[in-house]
Amino acid sequence: MNEVIEMPRRESAGLVAAEVHRYSLVEIRERVNLVQEVMRGIMKKDTHYGTIPSTPKPTLYKPGAEVLCVTFRIAPIYRILDLSTDLVARFRVTCIGQHQVSDIMLGEGVGECSSAEEKYKWRAAVCAEEFNLTPEIMRRLKFYKNGGKATQVRTEAADLSNTVLKMACKRAMIAMTLNVTAASDIFTQDIEDLPEELRSQDAGEPALSALAIEWVAKANAAPTAEDLALVWKAGVKAINEAKDATASNAFKTAVTARGETLKAAQPAAKPAAQPLSAAAAEILADMEVVADDGVEVFAASWGSLSKSTQNTLAPHYDALMARAQKARGAA
Repeated sequence: MNEVIEMPRRESAGLVAAEVHRYSLVEIRERVNLVQEVMRGIMKKDTHYGTIPSTPKPTLYKPGAEVLCVTFRIAPIYRILDLSTDLVARFRVTCIGQHQVSDIMLGEGVGECSSAEEKYKWRAAVCAEEFNLTPEIMRRLKFYKNGGKATQVRTEAADLSNTVLKMACKRAMIAMTLNVTAASDIFTQDIEDLPEELRSQDAGEPALSALAIEWVAKANAAPTAEDLALVWKAGVKAINEAKDATASNAFKTAVTARGETLKAAQPAAKPAAQPLSAAAAEILADMEVVADDGVEVFAASWGSLSKSTQNTLAPHYDALMARAQKARGAA
């Protein structure tokens, strides 16, 4: 009657809190911190996750999702819906995350894949004969951004059925992992599956406001570093007054890029003239006298100097030549 019943201890930073209907702020913070610690300490870039060009966040790969599932003791359970036809292999998969200790369903994710997707629908023709003998509706000429092209023919849906099913399961599992672990603020999903030309459209980059476009254009048009500094000062003031964070980031990027361009376009500074030795100073005085006789005489005398002497007097060459040209004009 009076025996003590010991309740199971709640797992630290876990996903199940059976005795309450919500997590405390500390528990939520612990879970988020654990995801970040796993990413820094366990996951490897390009193995568990990767950065896709034109996307703001890393993309979670299947190995990374598996690591998170092991960390939080999540067992993926798959429900598969076969939507295939005679010409297309297509599967829609629901992945349910079940806690391995309590058997509680934590959440789910949905993924779909079809052999009609661009990456599966076509393959390279084995030879020109295969391409020519394939019906026109089952072949195409693929063009690439670099100007290249390739002959392609349609694939057989049956050959891709297993591949498409596994891809649908992978997408569903990653979606479930992101949903259950609340890691969507760290990772994105499936960007690596998109064709390159569609990735920038999916990246969700905010459109620039009219204010941003105006000041970015002014920064790009600044002819000198001094003008760019004035544009920067005025632009910062206008954008801060509008409290437009997107415009601020775009303007800062444009000013930085324009500054680097202007800096690269500046001519290299000429080396400063070094103090001459007594002998070199005497030669310079002689060359000044020679320069008064005109360009031809000066050029011949300069050519007779040794290479080391020419290098020593190089900072004075322009002045000597100008003197020689002036002497010729006076003559």
